[in-house]
Amino acid sequence: MHTTEHHWITTPITADILRGALDLEHTEHGVLPHRLPARARAQCVDGQLAMAESQPSGVRLVFRTRATAVELDTLPTKRVYVGVPPRPEGVYDLLVDGRPAGRAGVTGGNTLTIDLTTGTAEHQAGPVGTLRFTDLPDSVKNVEIWLPHNETTELVALRTDAPIEPAPDGDRKVWLHHGSSISHGSDAASPTATWPALAATLGGVALINLGLGGSALLDPFTARAMRDTPADLISLKVGINLVNADLMRLRAFTPAVHGFLDTIREGHPAAPLLVVSPILCPIHEDTPGPGAFDLGALSTGKLRFRATGDPAERAAGKLTLNVIQEELARIVEQRADEDPNLHYLDGRELYGQADSAELPLPDQLHPDAATHRRIGERFAELAFTADGPFTDRSA
Repeated sequence: MHTTEHHWITTPITADILRGALDLEHTEHGVLPHRLPARARAQCVDGQLAMAESQPSGVRLVFRTRATAVELDTLPTKRVYVGVPPRPEGVYDLLVDGRPAGRAGVTGGNTLTIDLTTGTAEHQAGPVGTLRFTDLPDSVKNVEIWLPHNETTELVALRTDAPIEPAPDGDRKVWLHHGSSISHGSDAASPTATWPALAATLGGVALINLGLGGSALLDPFTARAMRDTPADLISLKVGINLVNADLMRLRAFTPAVHGFLDTIREGHPAAPLLVVSPILCPIHEDTPGPGAFDLGALSTGKLRFRATGDPAERAAGKLTLNVIQEELARIVEQRADEDPNLHYLDGRELYGQADSAELPLPDQLHPDAATHRRIGERFAELAFTADGPFTDRSA
């Protein structure tokens, strides 16, 4: 078989060809994109947060080139859960001039083996792998490579068969979003198929996704990162992690929401700011956390979650999703008089009772690929069209 000889050009991977990362860490292999800055990471040693923010949801290489072939060496960290069927390999999406043009994976990489019954994790080093896209159009074009949304990925080397240059940003607005594992991408089919990525495409905006699995906890360092990140449109989807982590009571929740919003407003005093309450999650609507793995399901090789709190504890200030829905709506209404660009969206408009009957959450907590598409389309319709809070009113 005849293979085409490419004369490869290696280009350093720097911030000017990356979108969606707030920080780049130089490692022994290359660079590791982070979605929280170093100062924020230094203020929390939680392993779940460290894993989530280093998984590059919404992070993509973006450049302009005539190249017909692109190679990217990466060192992924793949997660294996003991006793649970293997997770799908991380997916890389290729876009050419904004249109889907390929999808691929990378073999090799490190392995993180997690035992959910004991809470232990074991890290095993592995080899660098290579992603390859060929037969691209022989013309000047914008190329985007979206990194796996749920797989920590060190970028080792970028090679092309023609020079590259940073792509202009154009006049697209930047949408900065923070949420939980659902915003992070949970069980979406690919990095461009997470609900925020789909909504950004439909809304014609550039996404910075601070969806952090298990870590949408009103952390002040996340609010400061959002304050300091240039953005035109901002959204905050909060609730489910506070319930399933059983992190705080209502007395702490209300001031924490106000404080989070105050901090964002220090850097973005007039940007449209949308507060989104949780989507429907039947196990936690009226039952507090903590959430836990369903060990009965684990014993049969299935990953499922359950709520372990007592509904009667609501009276003592324990949080449920319904408590959070009511309080977020009240907080936004209270602040709206002096903040006309603050808006509220009930998450059950994105996924509610009828959706739950048709597309139930497979593990009781996370939406599947079809549901990500539905949530993304609904969000785009509610936020970016007609009188939505993100509609461009200057046109």
